[in-house]
Order: sequence, then C-alpha cells, then structure tokens
Amino acid sequence: MLENIISEQACEQLRTLILRSESIVCVCHRSPDGDAIGSVLGWAECLRLMGKEAQVIVPDQYPDFLQWLPNTEKIIRYDKHREGCDWTIRHADLIFCLDFNTLSRTGDEMAVVLQETTAARVLIDHHLDPDVAAVLSISRPQASSTCELVFRLAWQLGLFADATKHFAVPIYCGMMTDTGGFTFNSTDPDIFFIIGELLTKRINKDKIYRNVYHNFSENRLRLMGYVLYEKLVYDSRRHAAYFSLSRDDLKRFHFIKGDAEGLVNIPQQIKGLKLSISLREDTEKDRLVWVSLRSVDDFPCNEVAARFFNGGGHLNASGGRLECSIAEAEKIAQQAIEAFEDRLV
Repeated sequence: MLENIISEQACEQLRTLILRSESIVCVCHRSPDGDAIGSVLGWAECLRLMGKEAQVIVPDQYPDFLQWLPNTEKIIRYDKHREGCDWTIRHADLIFCLDFNTLSRTGDEMAVVLQETTAARVLIDHHLDPDVAAVLSISRPQASSTCELVFRLAWQLGLFADATKHFAVPIYCGMMTDTGGFTFNSTDPDIFFIIGELLTKRINKDKIYRNVYHNFSENRLRLMGYVLYEKLVYDSRRHAAYFSLSRDDLKRFHFIKGDAEGLVNIPQQIKGLKLSISLREDTEKDRLVWVSLRSVDDFPCNEVAARFFNGGGHLNASGGRLECSIAEAEKIAQQAIEAFEDRLV
C-alpha cells in the first residue's frame, strides 16, 4: 500500500477546492514532454471521476509520438487559440499547474495571464525550488515524475478503483518517459507497485513503449545517425560527450517537434560515460539554443545546467537554454565539462 502523499487536511482542502469549482483548467509547461502531457490528461480524468470537466491547455506543440494518447483531441494549444485560452484562464475558478515549478516555463504570454488571473492555483510538480503562488502546493522533487504524483493523489482521493485506461495509459506513459524507460530516478519500490496497479487496468505497456520509442520518421532515424557519426564530440579522459545541431542541420533532416527527443541519452551507451549534453538551435528564434543534459550515478547534471545553461532539473536529467549562437554554445559546453573535470575523471 502507498503512504499518503499529502496530509489528510490538505487532501480535504483539495477535495473542497475541486467540488466548489465550476470552471477548472489544467496547464503544463512549454514544449510539453510525456510527463507534462500525461499528467494533465491523467489529472483531468481524475477530475472527471469527481464529476468535473476540466479544460486542458498546453502552451504549444507537443511531439507527434504523444498524439495517440487518449483524450489528446480535447487539448487546446495556447499558441493557436490565445484569445480563447486567455478568456478561459481569466474566468476559471481553479487552475492546476502541473509539471512546472515557475510560471515562466509556460512561456512569456501565457505566464502573464496565469499570473493575473484571480483563480485559485494548485501546484502539482516534482521539480526543485517551486516558485508558483498557490493555495495548495504539492511539490515532491524526490518523485520520479509528476505523473507519479497524480497517481498518488488519485489513490489517496479514492479515485483509482473507478479509473479506466483513460487514466492509466497517460500516467504510465509519463512515468516511463520521465525515467527513460525506468532506467534512472526509478529505484523507489513504490514506483513498481504503481506500475502493477496500472496494469490491472489492462493497459498494454509494451505497446505504450513502442508508441513512444518506436514511432519516429525515417528522417529522425537518419538524424540520429548523423549525430553519432558526424556531430558527437567525445572527451574520453573526462568521460563526457556533447553534440550540437544547427538550424541548417535540422532543416536538412526535415526536423519536426519531438525528433530530438531522446538523442541526448544515446551517448550514455559509451562505456564509462558520466555526462551527455545536447545543444539544439531553435528553428525560429535567432540566438537561442536549447540544452539537454543527462548523467549517471551521483554526477549532478542539474548543477551543470544551473551554472552554465540557465537551467536546472534533476540529478541525472536536466535542461536549460542559452541566448547565443550554436558555436558559442559549443564553447560553453566545453567550459562546463572542463569546470567539472574533478568530478568526471
């Protein structure tokens, strides 16, 4: 059995907030990943089980390999329907902020309306240093994913018994993707208890894996080969690697959202590698580079992200951004590896 994720008092506060609200919105961070989409869809399903309908709003496009998830057709993209989304957020009674620790992660425009709304906000997140003004903050950085937190809340609220695949599939997907297929940040035995319970809803975990990890285009596969053969820079002495993808590189391989997903994990197959860094130039905005970092064991890639890439995250999985050219970003990556040499060799 799972321990309660929040106190009984907080649980009753959450229940009361939901039952008293007529207009409820669920939002996640910009460039949503599996955990972000899984958690908003899963939590919206929990609210449905409580007799409430929630509008799911995401800041922008999410990867094609998540389009198959149940209820994605109900998601509204803020960047496509800004006026309507602004009205919905401003007139909401209750807003759930899932899988982000600060409003700025939803994007400049969306963050403003989320800040200005009079709706009560509830935070459900697993990132460090939460900075969202909320009537209830459910922040557990030790959790594998926000989807894990959503499951735990559903369990504590007594909703899981009536849940269906519409809840179980996105929750499993989010937990799986945020742990790299349960290969990092997933040693807590409770995680596998949760997986076992999700399987009682007759989900096909093998198909979920294939839908996420074996669902790319030919262009993405060729992009991966290009990264490994021509772009990967490997520092054997410091047990670190990085690669960069320019806008021209992305155009060459007809890049679409999600094609870079997971590429940063591939260099970790090198024996003894401790740190992998991905640098990707934005396809539209000049002098903007997106950074992903992965590490193993106790090497803190979140410290590297915070110190060099204006970012942060978890011990073994972090991200950031640089406002510079891709060539300058490569130099910063080299400096980061050198700065952490004593912990890499």
